[in-house]
Amino acid sequence: MSEEKPWSEDRLLVLVEDDEAFARTLKRSFERRGYRVLTADNQAALNALLESHNPQYAVVDLKLAAESGLVCVQALHAHDPAMLIVVLTGFASIATAVEAIKLGASHYLAKPSNTDDIEAAFARSAGDASTPLAPRPTSIKTLEWEHIHEVLKDSDFNISEAARRLGMHRRTLARKLAKRQIG
Repeated sequence: MSEEKPWSEDRLLVLVEDDEAFARTLKRSFERRGYRVLTADNQAALNALLESHNPQYAVVDLKLAAESGLVCVQALHAHDPAMLIVVLTGFASIATAVEAIKLGASHYLAKPSNTDDIEAAFARSAGDASTPLAPRPTSIKTLEWEHIHEVLKDSDFNISEAARRLGMHRRTLARKLAKRQIG
C-alpha cells in the first residue's frame, strides 16, 4: 500500500490479516468508526508499512499463512511500545496468550470477535485487579489442545515436526487440527 505522505492522525490502525475477505470486512468496519486502516498480510508487508507510518493501534491475526503473528506483535511493539495491539485468533491457547502479552500485545481475543470487541480491548489498556476469579474446570481435551498448540508453536507451526515431537502420526495431528479451526 503506497501513500504520498505518512498519516499522522491519532486513529491510524494497522491490520495484519492474511484472510482477504475478513481483512476487507474488518477494515471497512473500522473505517466507518473513523479509523484510517492500513493492511498487511505478512511480516514483510508490515515492515514496509512501518517504514513510513506510525500507527497507534494494531490488530494481528495469530496464524498468518506460514508465519506466526507473534513475530508481527514483536515488530509492532519494537516500533512503538505505546501502540495498542490486539491479537485475534481462532487458535487460542494459554501459551500463545502469554507469549503475545510478553511480546507487547495489549489484549488477546479469540475469534469470532468483532469491531466492538476489538475497540473495547483498545479501551481497556490497563489490567483490572477486581476481576473475579472463577474456577474454570479444565478438560482433558482442553489440556491436550493447549499442549498441541504449544508444541506447534515451538516447531514454528510445522505439522510434521510437531507430530514427531508429540509422538503421533502426522495425519492424526492434521485430523485433530481440522476439528478446531486455526487462524
